[in-house]
Parts: sequence; structure tokens; C-alpha cells
Amino acid sequence: MRVSATARYLRISPTKARRVLRLIVGQPAERALATLEFLPHKAARLAAKVLKSAMANAENNFQIAADELRVVKAVADDGPRLKRWRAGPRGRVKPILKRTSHITVVLESKEE
Repeated sequence: MRVSATARYLRISPTKARRVLRLIVGQPAERALATLEFLPHKAARLAAKVLKSAMANAENNFQIAADELRVVKAVADDGPRLKRWRAGPRGRVKPILKRTSHITVVLESKEE
């Protein structure tokens, strides 16, 4: 049984989030959570929140214990970009793109 959770419109670049999510794919859910709690990155805090949500979904909706779950997929997709402008040389304008992410974590029970 696959269970997922998604956090949308997070104010972090998808590239930075993917760097952290790559570490937890394939791990048991509790070990992945422990890994994320000791990482110093902002993306680790956000990913831990999504992972906890997916674990809660599995427990409440499907009665699957947390120790039976493993991370099958963890992705950070592009969200919309906030477009801002900064003054450039000779009266010109330089764009600033503030990127957002959609983080999705998919868990699966170990028996399958």
C-alpha cells in the first residue's frame, strides 16, 4: 500500500530541496526522519514535516505502523516563481526569481 503527503508552495529552491531528499529515498521511515532531524538545512526541516504527515496518513487512514514503512519516492517539483526586480546599472532593471517548491513523499509498507 502506497501512502503519500505533499507540501505545496514552499519558499525554497527545488534544487536545494532535492539535495536533501536524495538522502532519504530507500530508507525506513523512522530512520529517514532521524536523518532529516540532524541535517542543518532548511530543506531538511520542511521534508521532515512532510514525512511526518505521510507517516500519520498511513497510521490514521490505513492502520499501518510507522516501523513497517519505507520511503519509496521523495521529489521536489517546481512551484510558481515570485518575480521581483532590482535596480541595475545605467537605469536598467535586473530580474530576481524567488523560487518555490512542491515536496512530495511516498511511503510503502515493507511487506509489499
